[in-house]
Parts: sequence; structure tokens; C-alpha cells
Amino acid sequence: MRWVLLSIGVLTELGGSTCMKLSNGFTNIYASILTFVFWGISFSVFIFALKDFDLSFAYAIWAGLGILLVSIVGMTYFKEPVSMLKIISILIIVAGVILLNISDIIKNHS
Repeated sequence: MRWVLLSIGVLTELGGSTCMKLSNGFTNIYASILTFVFWGISFSVFIFALKDFDLSFAYAIWAGLGILLVSIVGMTYFKEPVSMLKIISILIIVAGVILLNISDIIKNHS
């Protein structure tokens, strides 16, 4: 269940970040309202996920996956520029998330 909560937190954070861009500086009222709705859900669910995760681990997963997914949305949906440096940087973040996951597995087996 903890992974479900963390996943919902990440996905609603993605929704909030995407709506933040779509709000166009609060000129789009629906996207502006959805920004707060998605971020509120994200933080609320994340708080429940923290009952079963270490803060440093869960926050790194939440933020790292959020960066990855927001970057993908930005490059594909919003047509943001793509560069090799940007892709490598995102892959380094993903590698860090994977290593944190491995460290959590090792901690739980010892």
C-alpha cells in the first residue's frame, strides 16, 4: 500500500506541475484551481506514505520521479527544448532514484 500511496503522490504532483504551467500565470482559472487540487492531494497522500517510508528515501523518490515525469511532459507536450545534456542529467536523477531503492532493499534485508 505504501508504494501505491507514493505513486499517487508522484502522479498528482505531475498533474499539479502540469496545471501550473497551463494556468498561464493564474489567467486560466480551471488550471489554476486544479494546480491547488492536485498539489493538495499529492502532499496529503505523501504524508500518509511517510508512515511507512523513511523521509529521505520517500522524498528522493517523490522528487526524482516527479522531475523525470515533468521533464518528459515538458519536452513532449509543451515542446520544450531537448538536449543531450538535459537527457543525461535526467538519467543521472533516475540512477540516483534506483540506487536509493537498492539501498532501501539492502537496509530491509539486514
